[in-house]
Amino acid sequence: MKRIFSFFLFALAMFAGVSTMAADFPASKVLFETGAAEVGPQGQDVVKGAAAYVAANSGAKLLVSGYTDTSGDPAANAELAKNRAFAVRDALKSAGVPEASIELKKPEDSTKVGSADEARAVEILLASAAVAAAPAEAPAAPAAVVPKVDSGDTAWMLTSTLLVILMIIPGLALFYGGLARSKNMLSVLMQVFVIFSLISILWAVYGYSLAFSGEGNFYGGFDKLFLKGVSQETFGALATIPEYVFISFQGTFAAITVALIVGSFAERIKFSAVLLFSVLWFTFSYLPIAHMVWGGGLLGKDGALDFAGGTVVHINAGVAGLVGAYMLGKRLGFGREAFTPHSLTLTMVGASLLWVGWFGFNAGSAGAANANAGLAFINTILATAAATLAWCIGESLHKGMASMLGAASGAVAGLVAVTPAAGFVGPMGSIVIGAIAGFVCLWGVSGLKRMLRADDAFDVFGVHGVGGIIGAILTGVFAAQGLGGTGGLTPDTFAMGAQVWIQIKSVLLTMVWSAVVSFVAYKVVDMVVGLRVTEEQERQGLDISSHGETAYNR
Repeated sequence: MKRIFSFFLFALAMFAGVSTMAADFPASKVLFETGAAEVGPQGQDVVKGAAAYVAANSGAKLLVSGYTDTSGDPAANAELAKNRAFAVRDALKSAGVPEASIELKKPEDSTKVGSADEARAVEILLASAAVAAAPAEAPAAPAAVVPKVDSGDTAWMLTSTLLVILMIIPGLALFYGGLARSKNMLSVLMQVFVIFSLISILWAVYGYSLAFSGEGNFYGGFDKLFLKGVSQETFGALATIPEYVFISFQGTFAAITVALIVGSFAERIKFSAVLLFSVLWFTFSYLPIAHMVWGGGLLGKDGALDFAGGTVVHINAGVAGLVGAYMLGKRLGFGREAFTPHSLTLTMVGASLLWVGWFGFNAGSAGAANANAGLAFINTILATAAATLAWCIGESLHKGMASMLGAASGAVAGLVAVTPAAGFVGPMGSIVIGAIAGFVCLWGVSGLKRMLRADDAFDVFGVHGVGGIIGAILTGVFAAQGLGGTGGLTPDTFAMGAQVWIQIKSVLLTMVWSAVVSFVAYKVVDMVVGLRVTEEQERQGLDISSHGETAYNR
Protein backbone atom coordinates (compact mmCIF):
# COMPACT_ATOMS: atom_id res chain seq x y z
CA MET A 1 0.00 0.00 0.00
CA LYS A 2 2.86 2.31 0.90
CA ARG A 3 4.52 1.57 -2.45
CA ILE A 4 1.35 2.41 -4.33
CA PHE A 5 0.98 5.63 -2.36
CA SER A 6 4.65 6.54 -2.95
CA PHE A 7 4.31 5.85 -6.67
CA PHE A 8 1.21 8.05 -6.78
CA LEU A 9 3.07 10.92 -5.08
CA PHE A 10 6.01 10.44 -7.46
CA ALA A 11 3.75 10.48 -10.50
CA LEU A 12 1.92 13.54 -9.20
CA ALA A 13 5.24 15.31 -8.60
CA MET A 14 6.44 14.41 -12.09
CA PHE A 15 3.17 15.67 -13.62
CA ALA A 16 3.42 18.91 -11.67
CA GLY A 17 7.02 19.29 -12.76
CA VAL A 18 6.16 18.76 -16.43
CA SER A 19 3.26 21.20 -16.14
CA THR A 20 5.52 23.75 -14.52
CA MET A 21 8.13 23.27 -17.22
CA ALA A 22 5.49 23.75 -19.93
CA ALA A 23 4.26 26.88 -18.24
CA ASP A 24 7.74 28.41 -17.87
CA PHE A 25 8.62 30.66 -20.75
CA PRO A 26 12.29 30.41 -21.74
CA ALA A 27 14.58 33.37 -21.20
CA SER A 28 14.53 35.06 -24.58
CA LYS A 29 16.93 37.90 -25.24
CA VAL A 30 18.40 38.21 -28.73
CA LEU A 31 21.78 39.92 -28.77
CA PHE A 32 22.98 41.80 -31.86
CA GLU A 33 26.42 42.89 -32.84
CA THR A 34 26.95 46.60 -32.19
CA GLY A 35 25.48 48.54 -35.10
CA ALA A 36 24.12 45.38 -36.81
CA ALA A 37 20.52 44.31 -37.40
CA GLU A 38 21.01 40.64 -38.38
CA VAL A 39 19.96 37.80 -36.07
CA GLY A 40 23.07 35.70 -35.31
CA PRO A 41 23.42 32.07 -34.14
CA GLN A 42 22.70 33.00 -30.49
CA GLY A 43 19.57 34.82 -31.57
CA GLN A 44 18.43 31.90 -33.74
CA ASP A 45 18.62 29.57 -30.71
CA VAL A 46 16.53 32.00 -28.68
CA VAL A 47 13.99 32.29 -31.47
CA LYS A 48 13.70 28.49 -31.76
CA GLY A 49 13.01 28.23 -28.03
CA ALA A 50 10.28 30.86 -28.19
CA ALA A 51 8.77 29.19 -31.25
CA ALA A 52 8.74 25.81 -29.50
CA TYR A 53 6.90 27.35 -26.56
CA VAL A 54 4.24 28.84 -28.84
CA ALA A 55 3.81 25.49 -30.58
CA ALA A 56 3.30 23.75 -27.23
CA ASN A 57 0.98 26.37 -25.74
CA SER A 58 -2.01 27.13 -27.92
CA GLY A 59 -3.01 30.76 -27.75
CA ALA A 60 0.35 32.05 -26.57
CA LYS A 61 1.37 35.44 -27.96
CA LEU A 62 4.80 37.02 -28.00
CA LEU A 63 5.83 40.62 -27.48
CA VAL A 64 9.01 41.78 -29.22
CA SER A 65 10.53 44.64 -27.23
CA GLY A 66 13.73 46.45 -28.11
CA TYR A 67 15.94 49.11 -26.55
CA THR A 68 16.64 52.55 -28.00
CA ASP A 69 20.06 54.17 -27.62
CA THR A 70 19.71 57.79 -26.49
CA SER A 71 23.33 58.64 -27.32
CA GLY A 72 24.38 59.67 -30.82
CA ASP A 73 22.00 60.37 -33.70
CA PRO A 74 18.39 59.89 -32.45
CA ALA A 75 16.96 59.20 -35.91
CA ALA A 76 19.63 56.62 -36.77
CA ASN A 77 19.28 54.93 -33.37
CA ALA A 78 15.50 54.75 -33.68
CA GLU A 79 15.82 53.26 -37.17
CA LEU A 80 18.33 50.66 -35.93
CA ALA A 81 16.05 49.66 -33.02
CA LYS A 82 13.11 49.30 -35.41
CA ASN A 83 15.12 47.17 -37.88
CA ARG A 84 16.31 44.88 -35.08
CA ALA A 85 12.73 44.35 -33.87
CA PHE A 86 11.64 43.60 -37.43
CA ALA A 87 14.52 41.12 -37.81
CA VAL A 88 13.41 39.23 -34.68
CA ARG A 89 9.81 39.22 -35.89
CA ASP A 90 10.84 37.82 -39.27
CA ALA A 91 12.98 35.15 -37.59
CA LEU A 92 10.03 34.10 -35.42
CA LYS A 93 7.79 33.85 -38.49
CA SER A 94 10.45 31.73 -40.26
CA ALA A 95 10.50 29.47 -37.20
CA GLY A 96 6.77 28.82 -37.56
CA VAL A 97 5.24 31.41 -35.22
CA PRO A 98 2.04 32.86 -36.78
CA GLU A 99 2.24 36.58 -37.45
CA ALA A 100 -0.97 37.03 -35.44
CA SER A 101 0.90 35.69 -32.40
CA ILE A 102 3.63 38.34 -32.62
CA GLU A 103 3.22 41.87 -31.30
CA LEU A 104 5.82 44.60 -31.74
CA LYS A 105 6.22 47.13 -28.97
CA LYS A 106 5.83 50.68 -30.27
CA PRO A 107 9.18 52.48 -30.68
CA GLU A 108 8.06 55.34 -28.45
CA ASP A 109 7.28 52.80 -25.68
CA SER A 110 10.61 50.99 -25.87
CA THR A 111 13.12 51.20 -23.03
CA LYS A 112 15.66 54.01 -23.41
CA VAL A 113 19.32 53.26 -22.59
CA GLY A 114 22.41 55.41 -22.67
CA SER A 115 24.83 53.37 -24.79
CA ALA A 116 25.01 51.34 -27.98
CA ASP A 117 26.15 48.26 -26.03
CA GLU A 118 23.06 48.30 -23.79
CA ALA A 119 20.78 48.87 -26.79
CA ARG A 120 21.94 45.83 -28.76
CA ALA A 121 19.41 43.46 -27.15
CA VAL A 122 15.86 42.67 -28.24
CA GLU A 123 13.68 40.75 -25.79
CA ILE A 124 11.01 38.22 -26.68
CA LEU A 125 8.43 38.36 -23.90
CA LEU A 126 5.27 36.37 -23.26
CA ALA A 127 2.33 38.64 -24.03
CA SER A 128 -0.46 36.15 -23.31
CA ALA A 129 -1.22 32.42 -23.17
CA ALA A 130 -4.40 30.39 -23.18
CA VAL A 131 -5.17 28.49 -19.96
CA ALA A 132 -5.81 24.97 -21.23
CA ALA A 133 -6.30 23.51 -17.76
CA ALA A 134 -9.52 25.40 -17.03
CA PRO A 135 -11.88 24.95 -20.00
CA ALA A 136 -14.96 25.40 -17.82
CA GLU A 137 -13.96 28.90 -16.74
CA ALA A 138 -15.37 31.87 -18.59
CA PRO A 139 -12.83 33.71 -20.74
CA ALA A 140 -11.27 36.71 -19.08
CA ALA A 141 -12.79 40.02 -20.00
CA PRO A 142 -10.60 42.19 -22.24
CA ALA A 143 -8.63 44.82 -20.41
CA ALA A 144 -10.43 48.14 -20.29
CA VAL A 145 -8.93 50.86 -22.44
CA VAL A 146 -7.52 53.54 -20.21
CA PRO A 147 -8.38 56.97 -21.67
CA LYS A 148 -5.27 58.98 -22.36
CA VAL A 149 -4.83 62.06 -24.52
CA ASP A 150 -2.85 61.32 -27.67
CA SER A 151 -1.36 64.49 -29.11
CA GLY A 152 -1.44 63.18 -32.69
CA ASP A 153 -5.07 62.11 -32.52
CA THR A 154 -6.07 65.34 -30.81
CA ALA A 155 -4.27 67.47 -33.40
CA TRP A 156 -5.99 65.60 -36.23
CA MET A 157 -9.43 65.91 -34.66
CA LEU A 158 -8.94 69.64 -34.06
CA THR A 159 -7.93 69.99 -37.71
CA SER A 160 -10.90 67.89 -38.85
CA THR A 161 -13.27 70.06 -36.83
CA LEU A 162 -11.84 73.15 -38.49
CA LEU A 163 -12.23 71.53 -41.92
CA VAL A 164 -15.91 70.77 -41.32
CA ILE A 165 -16.47 74.39 -40.26
CA LEU A 166 -14.78 75.38 -43.53
CA MET A 167 -17.37 73.21 -45.33
CA ILE A 168 -20.19 75.24 -43.81
CA ILE A 169 -18.81 78.76 -43.70
CA PRO A 170 -17.89 79.63 -46.33
CA GLY A 171 -18.10 76.37 -48.39
CA LEU A 172 -21.81 75.51 -48.28
CA ALA A 173 -22.79 79.17 -48.07
CA LEU A 174 -20.93 80.04 -51.27
CA PHE A 175 -22.10 76.89 -53.06
CA TYR A 176 -25.74 77.75 -52.36
CA GLY A 177 -25.20 81.49 -52.77
CA GLY A 178 -23.86 81.06 -56.29
CA LEU A 179 -26.89 78.95 -57.22
CA ALA A 180 -29.31 81.64 -56.04
CA ARG A 181 -30.41 84.62 -58.07
CA SER A 182 -28.42 87.75 -57.25
CA LYS A 183 -31.32 89.36 -55.37
CA ASN A 184 -31.32 86.46 -52.88
CA MET A 185 -27.57 85.92 -52.52
CA LEU A 186 -27.19 87.49 -49.07
CA SER A 187 -30.29 85.80 -47.69
CA VAL A 188 -28.77 82.40 -48.41
CA LEU A 189 -25.42 83.38 -46.89
CA MET A 190 -27.21 84.77 -43.85
CA GLN A 191 -29.32 81.66 -43.31
CA VAL A 192 -26.32 79.31 -43.45
CA PHE A 193 -24.18 81.58 -41.25
CA VAL A 194 -26.81 82.08 -38.54
CA ILE A 195 -27.90 78.42 -38.55
CA PHE A 196 -24.30 77.45 -37.83
CA SER A 197 -24.26 79.84 -34.88
CA LEU A 198 -27.68 78.78 -33.58
CA ILE A 199 -27.07 75.02 -33.73
CA SER A 200 -23.63 75.40 -32.15
CA ILE A 201 -25.26 76.92 -29.06
CA LEU A 202 -28.09 74.37 -28.94
CA TRP A 203 -25.58 71.56 -29.31
CA ALA A 204 -23.68 72.68 -26.23
CA VAL A 205 -26.83 73.36 -24.17
CA TYR A 206 -28.66 70.08 -24.73
CA GLY A 207 -27.86 68.53 -28.11
CA TYR A 208 -24.67 66.72 -27.13
CA SER A 209 -26.31 65.26 -24.03
CA LEU A 210 -29.35 63.95 -25.91
CA ALA A 211 -27.22 62.45 -28.69
CA PHE A 212 -24.25 60.98 -26.81
CA SER A 213 -25.26 60.29 -23.21
CA GLY A 214 -27.74 57.76 -21.86
CA GLU A 215 -28.73 54.40 -23.32
CA GLY A 216 -32.19 54.94 -24.83
CA ASN A 217 -33.12 53.54 -28.22
CA PHE A 218 -34.22 56.89 -29.64
CA TYR A 219 -32.77 59.59 -27.38
CA GLY A 220 -29.89 59.81 -24.98
CA GLY A 221 -30.25 61.43 -21.58
CA PHE A 222 -29.83 64.74 -19.78
CA ASP A 223 -26.69 63.69 -17.93
CA LYS A 224 -24.56 66.28 -19.73
CA LEU A 225 -27.10 69.08 -20.05
CA PHE A 226 -25.22 72.42 -20.30
CA LEU A 227 -22.09 70.23 -20.61
CA LYS A 228 -22.40 69.28 -16.95
CA GLY A 229 -19.48 67.15 -15.80
CA VAL A 230 -17.34 67.92 -18.86
CA SER A 231 -13.85 69.26 -18.19
CA GLN A 232 -10.35 69.21 -19.62
CA GLU A 233 -9.80 65.86 -17.91
CA THR A 234 -12.89 64.05 -19.25
CA PHE A 235 -13.27 61.88 -22.34
CA GLY A 236 -16.29 61.29 -24.57
CA ALA A 237 -16.78 58.41 -26.98
CA LEU A 238 -13.11 58.51 -28.01
CA ALA A 239 -10.41 57.47 -25.56
CA THR A 240 -7.52 59.48 -26.99
CA ILE A 241 -8.98 62.96 -27.43
CA PRO A 242 -10.40 65.36 -24.83
CA GLU A 243 -14.19 65.43 -24.60
CA TYR A 244 -14.26 69.10 -25.54
CA VAL A 245 -12.72 68.23 -28.89
CA PHE A 246 -15.22 65.43 -29.50
CA ILE A 247 -18.10 67.77 -28.62
CA SER A 248 -16.80 70.40 -31.04
CA PHE A 249 -16.34 67.89 -33.85
CA GLN A 250 -19.80 66.39 -33.52
CA GLY A 251 -21.34 69.85 -33.18
CA THR A 252 -20.17 70.77 -36.66
CA PHE A 253 -22.04 67.74 -38.05
CA ALA A 254 -25.24 68.91 -36.41
CA ALA A 255 -24.79 72.42 -37.80
CA ILE A 256 -24.12 71.42 -41.39
CA THR A 257 -27.04 68.99 -41.43
CA VAL A 258 -29.52 71.72 -40.55
CA ALA A 259 -27.83 74.19 -42.91
CA LEU A 260 -28.14 71.77 -45.84
CA ILE A 261 -31.93 72.07 -45.73
CA VAL A 262 -31.69 75.77 -46.63
CA GLY A 263 -31.10 74.85 -50.28
CA SER A 264 -34.58 73.39 -50.69
CA PHE A 265 -36.72 76.36 -49.58
CA ALA A 266 -34.35 79.16 -50.59
CA GLU A 267 -35.59 82.43 -52.12
CA ARG A 268 -39.07 82.35 -50.55
CA ILE A 269 -38.96 81.60 -46.80
CA LYS A 270 -39.09 84.04 -43.90
CA PHE A 271 -35.88 84.38 -41.92
CA SER A 272 -37.77 83.91 -38.63
CA ALA A 273 -39.29 80.73 -40.05
CA VAL A 274 -35.83 79.39 -40.88
CA LEU A 275 -34.68 79.86 -37.31
CA LEU A 276 -37.75 78.38 -35.63
CA PHE A 277 -37.81 75.40 -37.99
CA SER A 278 -34.09 74.81 -37.34
CA VAL A 279 -34.66 74.59 -33.59
CA LEU A 280 -37.58 72.17 -33.92
CA TRP A 281 -36.02 69.94 -36.57
CA PHE A 282 -32.66 69.80 -34.84
CA THR A 283 -34.33 68.75 -31.58
CA PHE A 284 -36.77 66.19 -32.91
CA SER A 285 -35.07 64.81 -36.03
CA TYR A 286 -31.31 65.32 -35.99
CA LEU A 287 -30.71 64.43 -32.35
CA PRO A 288 -32.68 61.16 -32.27
CA ILE A 289 -31.25 59.93 -35.58
CA ALA A 290 -27.72 60.81 -34.43
CA HIS A 291 -28.31 58.93 -31.18
CA MET A 292 -29.89 55.95 -32.92
CA VAL A 293 -26.87 55.56 -35.23
CA TRP A 294 -23.85 56.86 -33.31
CA GLY A 295 -24.94 57.23 -29.70
CA GLY A 296 -25.75 53.60 -28.92
CA GLY A 297 -29.38 53.72 -29.99
CA LEU A 298 -31.66 51.52 -32.06
CA LEU A 299 -29.88 51.52 -35.44
CA GLY A 300 -26.43 51.19 -33.94
CA LYS A 301 -27.56 48.17 -31.93
CA ASP A 302 -28.98 46.69 -35.12
CA GLY A 303 -25.55 46.94 -36.77
CA ALA A 304 -26.20 49.78 -39.22
CA LEU A 305 -23.01 51.07 -40.90
CA ASP A 306 -22.76 54.84 -41.21
CA PHE A 307 -19.18 55.98 -41.03
CA ALA A 308 -19.70 59.74 -41.30
CA GLY A 309 -23.38 60.54 -41.84
CA GLY A 310 -25.15 59.00 -44.82
CA THR A 311 -28.32 58.54 -42.79
CA VAL A 312 -27.71 60.99 -39.95
CA VAL A 313 -26.77 63.91 -42.19
CA HIS A 314 -27.67 63.50 -45.84
CA ILE A 315 -30.83 61.39 -45.98
CA ASN A 316 -32.11 63.18 -42.90
CA ALA A 317 -31.57 66.64 -44.44
CA GLY A 318 -32.59 65.59 -47.95
CA VAL A 319 -36.01 64.35 -46.85
CA ALA A 320 -36.55 67.46 -44.72
CA GLY A 321 -35.71 69.59 -47.74
CA LEU A 322 -38.16 67.74 -49.98
CA VAL A 323 -40.97 68.12 -47.43
CA GLY A 324 -40.11 71.81 -47.16
CA ALA A 325 -40.27 72.27 -50.92
CA TYR A 326 -43.82 70.87 -50.86
CA MET A 327 -44.90 72.79 -47.76
CA LEU A 328 -43.70 76.21 -48.97
CA GLY A 329 -44.83 75.72 -52.55
CA LYS A 330 -43.07 76.73 -55.72
CA ARG A 331 -41.26 80.03 -56.24
CA LEU A 332 -43.07 82.68 -58.24
CA GLY A 333 -42.45 82.01 -61.92
CA PHE A 334 -41.21 78.46 -61.39
CA GLY A 335 -41.64 76.54 -64.64
CA ARG A 336 -42.16 79.76 -66.62
CA GLU A 337 -38.97 81.69 -65.89
CA ALA A 338 -35.38 80.50 -66.10
CA PHE A 339 -33.96 80.36 -62.57
CA THR A 340 -30.31 80.34 -63.55
CA PRO A 341 -27.51 80.54 -60.97
CA HIS A 342 -26.20 84.08 -60.71
CA SER A 343 -22.55 83.03 -60.18
CA LEU A 344 -21.26 79.61 -61.13
CA THR A 345 -17.82 80.91 -60.20
CA LEU A 346 -18.89 81.14 -56.55
CA THR A 347 -20.61 77.78 -56.81
CA MET A 348 -17.38 76.20 -58.06
CA VAL A 349 -15.42 77.85 -55.23
CA GLY A 350 -17.99 76.59 -52.75
CA ALA A 351 -17.88 73.06 -54.17
CA SER A 352 -14.08 73.07 -53.95
CA LEU A 353 -14.21 74.16 -50.31
CA LEU A 354 -16.74 71.42 -49.65
CA TRP A 355 -14.42 68.83 -51.18
CA VAL A 356 -11.46 70.01 -49.10
CA GLY A 357 -13.51 70.29 -45.92
CA TRP A 358 -15.02 66.85 -46.48
CA PHE A 359 -11.69 65.26 -45.59
CA GLY A 360 -12.33 66.43 -42.05
CA PHE A 361 -15.88 65.13 -42.31
CA ASN A 362 -14.93 61.63 -43.48
CA ALA A 363 -11.34 61.02 -42.39
CA GLY A 364 -12.06 62.81 -39.12
CA SER A 365 -14.81 60.31 -38.41
CA ALA A 366 -12.12 57.69 -37.83
CA GLY A 367 -11.68 59.48 -34.50
CA ALA A 368 -7.90 59.26 -34.64
CA ALA A 369 -4.87 59.79 -36.87
CA ASN A 370 -4.71 56.16 -37.91
CA ALA A 371 -4.94 53.80 -40.88
CA ASN A 372 -8.73 53.99 -40.92
CA ALA A 373 -8.47 57.76 -41.39
CA GLY A 374 -6.13 57.11 -44.30
CA LEU A 375 -8.64 54.74 -45.88
CA ALA A 376 -11.45 57.28 -45.50
CA PHE A 377 -9.17 59.97 -46.93
CA ILE A 378 -8.32 58.14 -50.16
CA ASN A 379 -11.92 57.01 -50.58
CA THR A 380 -13.05 60.62 -50.34
CA ILE A 381 -10.72 61.53 -53.20
CA LEU A 382 -11.62 58.62 -55.45
CA ALA A 383 -15.40 58.50 -55.01
CA THR A 384 -15.70 62.24 -55.60
CA ALA A 385 -13.53 62.09 -58.72
CA ALA A 386 -15.53 59.15 -60.07
CA ALA A 387 -18.86 60.90 -59.46
CA THR A 388 -17.63 64.08 -61.15
CA LEU A 389 -16.63 62.16 -64.26
CA ALA A 390 -19.83 60.09 -64.26
CA TRP A 391 -22.01 63.21 -64.04
CA CYS A 392 -20.09 64.85 -66.88
CA ILE A 393 -20.42 61.74 -69.04
CA GLY A 394 -24.13 61.45 -68.32
CA GLU A 395 -24.68 65.14 -69.02
CA SER A 396 -22.77 64.91 -72.28
CA LEU A 397 -24.84 61.95 -73.41
CA HIS A 398 -28.08 63.69 -72.44
CA LYS A 399 -27.40 67.30 -73.43
CA GLY A 400 -24.46 67.03 -75.77
CA MET A 401 -22.05 68.84 -73.43
CA ALA A 402 -20.77 68.83 -69.86
CA SER A 403 -21.25 71.88 -67.63
CA MET A 404 -19.38 73.43 -64.72
CA LEU A 405 -22.54 73.21 -62.64
CA GLY A 406 -22.74 69.51 -63.49
CA ALA A 407 -19.13 68.89 -62.48
CA ALA A 408 -19.64 70.67 -59.16
CA SER A 409 -22.92 68.83 -58.52
CA GLY A 410 -21.30 65.51 -59.40
CA ALA A 411 -18.50 66.17 -56.93
CA VAL A 412 -20.99 66.83 -54.13
CA ALA A 413 -22.94 63.70 -55.10
CA GLY A 414 -19.78 61.62 -54.79
CA LEU A 415 -18.92 63.18 -51.45
CA VAL A 416 -22.41 62.43 -50.17
CA ALA A 417 -22.43 58.82 -51.38
CA VAL A 418 -19.04 57.91 -49.94
CA THR A 419 -19.81 59.47 -46.55
CA PRO A 420 -21.42 56.38 -44.97
CA ALA A 421 -18.91 54.06 -46.63
CA ALA A 422 -15.63 55.97 -46.25
CA GLY A 423 -14.02 53.83 -43.54
CA PHE A 424 -15.68 50.53 -44.46
CA VAL A 425 -14.99 50.03 -48.19
CA GLY A 426 -11.83 49.67 -50.23
CA PRO A 427 -10.62 52.24 -52.76
CA MET A 428 -12.01 50.34 -55.75
CA GLY A 429 -15.36 50.04 -54.01
CA SER A 430 -15.40 53.79 -53.42
CA ILE A 431 -14.85 54.40 -57.15
CA VAL A 432 -17.84 52.23 -58.02
CA ILE A 433 -20.00 53.94 -55.39
CA GLY A 434 -18.99 57.37 -56.70
CA ALA A 435 -19.65 56.45 -60.33
CA ILE A 436 -23.09 55.06 -59.54
CA ALA A 437 -23.95 58.10 -57.46
CA GLY A 438 -22.90 60.44 -60.27
CA PHE A 439 -25.30 58.87 -62.75
CA VAL A 440 -28.18 58.31 -60.31
CA CYS A 441 -28.02 61.79 -58.77
CA LEU A 442 -28.01 63.32 -62.27
CA TRP A 443 -31.34 61.55 -62.76
CA GLY A 444 -32.35 62.70 -59.27
CA VAL A 445 -32.10 66.40 -60.19
CA SER A 446 -33.74 65.96 -63.59
CA GLY A 447 -36.09 63.03 -64.19
CA LEU A 448 -36.94 62.34 -60.54
CA LYS A 449 -37.39 66.03 -59.80
CA ARG A 450 -39.93 66.34 -62.62
CA MET A 451 -41.76 63.27 -61.33
CA LEU A 452 -41.95 64.69 -57.81
CA ARG A 453 -43.07 68.12 -59.09
CA ALA A 454 -41.37 69.87 -56.20
CA ASP A 455 -39.46 73.15 -56.35
CA ASP A 456 -36.39 71.91 -54.49
CA ALA A 457 -34.44 75.07 -55.30
CA PHE A 458 -30.87 73.78 -55.08
CA ASP A 459 -31.62 70.03 -55.36
CA VAL A 460 -31.09 69.07 -51.74
CA PHE A 461 -33.09 65.86 -52.09
CA GLY A 462 -31.82 65.05 -55.59
CA VAL A 463 -28.19 65.16 -54.45
CA HIS A 464 -28.10 64.66 -50.67
CA GLY A 465 -31.20 62.51 -50.30
CA VAL A 466 -30.65 60.30 -53.33
CA GLY A 467 -26.86 60.21 -52.91
CA GLY A 468 -27.23 59.34 -49.24
CA ILE A 469 -29.60 56.47 -50.02
CA ILE A 470 -27.27 55.09 -52.71
CA GLY A 471 -24.22 55.36 -50.45
CA ALA A 472 -25.90 53.86 -47.38
CA ILE A 473 -27.17 50.79 -49.22
CA LEU A 474 -24.00 50.20 -51.25
CA THR A 475 -21.97 50.39 -48.03
CA GLY A 476 -23.53 47.04 -47.16
CA VAL A 477 -22.27 45.63 -50.45
CA PHE A 478 -18.74 47.00 -50.73
CA ALA A 479 -17.87 46.59 -47.05
CA ALA A 480 -17.51 42.87 -47.85
CA GLN A 481 -13.91 41.67 -47.51
CA GLY A 482 -14.18 39.88 -50.84
CA LEU A 483 -14.74 43.25 -52.52
CA GLY A 484 -11.89 44.95 -50.70
CA GLY A 485 -13.89 46.19 -47.69
CA THR A 486 -13.12 45.92 -44.01
CA GLY A 487 -16.07 43.77 -43.02
CA GLY A 488 -17.76 46.60 -41.17
CA LEU A 489 -18.16 46.41 -37.40
CA THR A 490 -18.06 42.58 -37.29
CA PRO A 491 -15.52 41.34 -39.86
CA ASP A 492 -15.59 37.76 -38.59
CA THR A 493 -19.34 37.38 -39.12
CA PHE A 494 -19.99 39.85 -41.95
CA ALA A 495 -22.65 38.72 -44.44
CA MET A 496 -23.44 40.94 -47.39
CA GLY A 497 -27.13 40.08 -47.70
CA ALA A 498 -27.83 40.58 -44.01
CA GLN A 499 -25.89 43.85 -43.93
CA VAL A 500 -27.67 45.26 -46.99
CA TRP A 501 -31.00 44.52 -45.32
CA ILE A 502 -29.84 46.30 -42.17
CA GLN A 503 -28.79 49.27 -44.32
CA ILE A 504 -32.16 49.37 -46.08
CA LYS A 505 -33.98 49.34 -42.74
CA SER A 506 -31.86 52.24 -41.47
CA VAL A 507 -32.58 54.21 -44.67
CA LEU A 508 -36.34 53.63 -44.43
CA LEU A 509 -36.49 54.53 -40.74
CA THR A 510 -34.51 57.72 -41.32
CA MET A 511 -36.73 58.77 -44.24
CA VAL A 512 -39.98 58.18 -42.38
CA TRP A 513 -38.74 59.79 -39.15
CA SER A 514 -37.41 62.89 -40.92
CA ALA A 515 -40.52 63.25 -43.10
CA VAL A 516 -42.93 63.11 -40.15
CA VAL A 517 -40.90 65.45 -37.95
CA SER A 518 -40.36 67.88 -40.83
CA PHE A 519 -44.05 68.01 -41.72
CA VAL A 520 -45.05 68.73 -38.13
CA ALA A 521 -42.26 71.28 -37.69
CA TYR A 522 -43.21 73.20 -40.85
CA LYS A 523 -46.86 73.19 -39.73
CA VAL A 524 -45.96 74.56 -36.31
CA VAL A 525 -43.76 77.26 -37.82
CA ASP A 526 -46.50 78.23 -40.27
CA MET A 527 -48.97 78.65 -37.41
CA VAL A 528 -46.57 80.62 -35.22
CA VAL A 529 -44.72 83.00 -37.59
CA GLY A 530 -45.74 81.94 -41.11
CA LEU A 531 -43.50 80.19 -43.57
CA ARG A 532 -43.43 82.30 -46.67
CA VAL A 533 -42.73 85.94 -47.48
CA THR A 534 -45.29 87.98 -49.42
CA GLU A 535 -45.32 88.00 -53.21
CA GLU A 536 -44.05 91.56 -53.23
CA GLN A 537 -41.13 90.68 -50.95
CA GLU A 538 -40.31 87.63 -53.04
CA ARG A 539 -40.27 89.64 -56.26
CA GLN A 540 -38.11 92.30 -54.66
CA GLY A 541 -35.68 89.67 -53.38
CA LEU A 542 -34.99 88.53 -49.84
CA ASP A 543 -31.74 90.46 -49.59
CA ILE A 544 -33.62 93.76 -49.49
CA SER A 545 -36.96 92.65 -48.07
CA SER A 546 -35.58 90.48 -45.23
CA HIS A 547 -32.19 92.00 -44.48
CA GLY A 548 -32.16 95.52 -45.96
CA GLU A 549 -28.97 95.09 -47.96
CA THR A 550 -27.73 93.79 -51.28
CA ALA A 551 -24.85 91.54 -52.28
CA TYR A 552 -23.75 93.73 -55.18
CA ASN A 553 -23.73 97.46 -55.80
CA ARG A 554 -24.57 98.33 -59.38
